[in-house]
Amino acid sequence: IPHITNEIKERIHLVARESGAHVVIVEIGGTVGDIEGLPFLEAIRQLKKDLGPGNVMYVHVTLVPTIGPWAEMKTKPTQHSVMMLREIGIQPDVLVCRTKAPLSEEMRDKISLFCDVPKEGVVEAQDVETIYEIPLVFEEEGFGEYVVQKLGLPGGRPDLSEWQHISAVLKDPRRQVRIALVGKYMQLRDAYISIAEALKHGGIANEAGVEIEWIESEDLEAQDPAKALAECHGMVVAGGFGTRGIEGKVRAIRWARESGVPFLGLCLGLQCAVIEFARHCCGLDAASSEEFDEGSPHPVIHLLPEQKGVADKGGTMRLGKWPCRLKEGSLVARLYGTLEISERHRHRYEVNNAYREPLSRAGFSLSGTTPDGKLVEIIELPDHPFFVATQFHPEFKSRPNRAHPLFRGLIKAALEHLEAD
Repeated sequence: IPHITNEIKERIHLVARESGAHVVIVEIGGTVGDIEGLPFLEAIRQLKKDLGPGNVMYVHVTLVPTIGPWAEMKTKPTQHSVMMLREIGIQPDVLVCRTKAPLSEEMRDKISLFCDVPKEGVVEAQDVETIYEIPLVFEEEGFGEYVVQKLGLPGGRPDLSEWQHISAVLKDPRRQVRIALVGKYMQLRDAYISIAEALKHGGIANEAGVEIEWIESEDLEAQDPAKALAECHGMVVAGGFGTRGIEGKVRAIRWARESGVPFLGLCLGLQCAVIEFARHCCGLDAASSEEFDEGSPHPVIHLLPEQKGVADKGGTMRLGKWPCRLKEGSLVARLYGTLEISERHRHRYEVNNAYREPLSRAGFSLSGTTPDGKLVEIIELPDHPFFVATQFHPEFKSRPNRAHPLFRGLIKAALEHLEAD
């Protein structure tokens, strides 16, 4: 269907035009042969014809499993996968072979012969301790040099010292902290993959390992948080939707606040922190969110004004990157090193401005707002070692070599809490 493949190609060209990048990396997920992936494979087949063979390179990630008691390595899955690609007109230039054991020269020769890929294009991707070691493995395999040669790009030896440091810290950290990650979707931990990685990044920035204690918030409604979280040196309360597990999050936050344990709340985590503080520090025992209790006498969290009356909720959230102004002298301003930031959002509910004054009077610092001051974006407790919550999702902007300031700060505070113990 030409209009579908044309649109896919146009999206790829659009990324190239808008970014000004010399090379655009396009990933097509799934397995070769999946019906939903066929239009995308056809589109990239056409791209090579449109742009010329010297401007497009196909990299195919395949599996080379080991089976049986003798761990015999089998190349048939790779051969068949390549065969299916060739049937639709794509000949891979590089095969990245996922494997548990090193590829022998004999295996490389075999894969090269039967898949019609140059031997230098057969790249070993053996399982490693951390995914951040992969760039170092690929460099040892000559992958980068082969890509540069194939696409006619300027050469040069890359400086991978930063990646070497990252890998060294993750594999042999000088210190170790345990962080509780409290959420309501723990049966599928990938729901929190960005938070988990951001915590690792914070650890790298502090040359420390981070062990995550995965805590189902619903369990904390029956358990004593002091016992369940006693071995943790810091805590993150993650985002989410709906009423299930909310009281467990509120109880966990109260424990962190009263115990002086470093705390970072994200999105719903901020809303739960406001509810907890309003109940136990402002005398508003029935404080809640309109999301959980529409009849609450103290809706400290309420629907965004532009959301009121919206019947069809699809695509109507406050979504994407929005600017935020930080309070001078606040902890978050010190962590960011600036007063103007932008972060990514995904929410419908906000702090109710009618409760700003009692929250502030009781000790909350509303340390981040929208530039017009109308919406609260960040709260913190100045008298706490580290008590910060954000309406946005800082985890999305964290990188292994550039830890997000809030995650770097959380891990630093957790290490100090550990040493104080």
